[in-house]
Amino acid sequence: MNYQPIIGLEVHVELNTRSKMFCSCPNDLSERHPNVNICPICLAHPGTLPVINKIAVRSVIKTGLALNCQIPEYSKFDRKNYFYPDLPKGYQISQYDMPLCKGGFLNINPSILRQDQGRLESNQKAARQVPKKIRIQRIHLEEDTGRLIHPEKESYSLVDFNRAGIPLMELVTDPDFRSAVDARRFAEELRLILRYLKVSDADMEKGQLRVEVNISLIRANSHSDGKSGIQVGQSKMGTKVEIKNLNSLRVVEKAIDYEIERQAEILKSGKKIIQETRGWSDSKEVTVSQREKEQAHDYRYFPEPDLPVLHITKKEIEGIKSEIPELPQQKRERFQKEYQLPDEEIEILVFFKDLGEYFEKVMSELRNWVKEVELKTKISENEFQRLIKLASNYILTDLQALLRHSAELSRSQGISVSGKDFLITPENFAEFITLIYEGKISSKIAKMILNEMFQTGADPSHIIKEKGLELITDTAEIEKIVKVVLAQDQKAVKDYKKGKEGTLQFLVGQVMKESRGKADPQIAADFLKKLIT
Repeated sequence: MNYQPIIGLEVHVELNTRSKMFCSCPNDLSERHPNVNICPICLAHPGTLPVINKIAVRSVIKTGLALNCQIPEYSKFDRKNYFYPDLPKGYQISQYDMPLCKGGFLNINPSILRQDQGRLESNQKAARQVPKKIRIQRIHLEEDTGRLIHPEKESYSLVDFNRAGIPLMELVTDPDFRSAVDARRFAEELRLILRYLKVSDADMEKGQLRVEVNISLIRANSHSDGKSGIQVGQSKMGTKVEIKNLNSLRVVEKAIDYEIERQAEILKSGKKIIQETRGWSDSKEVTVSQREKEQAHDYRYFPEPDLPVLHITKKEIEGIKSEIPELPQQKRERFQKEYQLPDEEIEILVFFKDLGEYFEKVMSELRNWVKEVELKTKISENEFQRLIKLASNYILTDLQALLRHSAELSRSQGISVSGKDFLITPENFAEFITLIYEGKISSKIAKMILNEMFQTGADPSHIIKEKGLELITDTAEIEKIVKVVLAQDQKAVKDYKKGKEGTLQFLVGQVMKESRGKADPQIAADFLKKLIT
């Protein structure tokens, strides 16, 4: 018997405000000393009163607008009552029945790339899927809890309240996911949107974005009514299991796939699924039981008496909406229309936002260069597309390789094209591309020049002149080099005469090697054909 997974996500996002949610303590996740960024308010001393962080509220509304949510005219905060050592007040200030955002959605598109720890990799399984609309129930704002530390081999725990009170945005989806790939793709796209909006760095390794999964199974012969997510022919969904502590996109996908298989095996054996909370074991790559839940926990929500009801005007909403930049999907569509690049290249330029912005600055400089050139001769659309392709190729291959190498040497995140340590201006990079386009430098010389530009920030023309890297176009000099190469490799000459066409490129390579990459490869190829025959 086959089973259909019904999956919903709860996503917690730490907002990057300067201060905490209800006090003026710094919101500084880089602080390594425990209990430094604390005050009587976030420690819940008697007589203290919270004050709402306006920027945090605006960040949640901005996220909601980007995700097609409705923003109610009124919203309020509530007390969520439970007792745990990392919760100093004995309750958490959260939102219950009047959240800041309701009823949104996010379309997840198929992608042959998937994101994991700053890298993009092939995902053929996702590429075969059609776009899907994932409904969002709500987005609300609350305060984060403290952090418990459990020293190894000790019988006690420590608590650090630096994180207590940091603005925490929680997004809850409808149970619209039917596979681990869909859930991962949603988390990827949401993380990208949060970064474009600049409301959070959404770094999962630092705990800035935390994903929890709710998953149950039903018989596969039922079908959805398209509204509630509950399947026709079922009185209710299967027993729900919650998976917490998923700290990477890869783990989100692996945990869901494992849990689907685990629950299916239990049902096939005739047993029942236990409603429980499970965690993920990285070492064993399995979900593990943390605690059973016989029924939903009663948090005894009631309105927060120390905070006023929020009145959100249409004018304020329009003001926040005007701050929303071009979002990832809009950029994909525009890049496809303007540059006609392959989907894989567009995805990289969208994911690495600063790299995409650098590419566009380079293209702006190339357009200016084309206008100057066209005063003498017209450049065709195909030729301009070649310029685009050259710029994209060198940015996404050679320049990316230099950036990665620099990061490895420094054992850090490295430099980016938007950082102060990046020395190649868009103007110089555009000039570099025009030199390749006009055939003034070979591909071998181009790599040498780009490396020098990366190290010094010098313009390419200056490097060519200083290093003596001008392309050799003098036919007599190239002919002399070709004769030397032919004399050194008679076997290759014989192979070419026998019809082995690939040998010609080998000989061209030898000419380039002999000339230290400075010979015009086309002139060299012409002389090789002429002298061999």
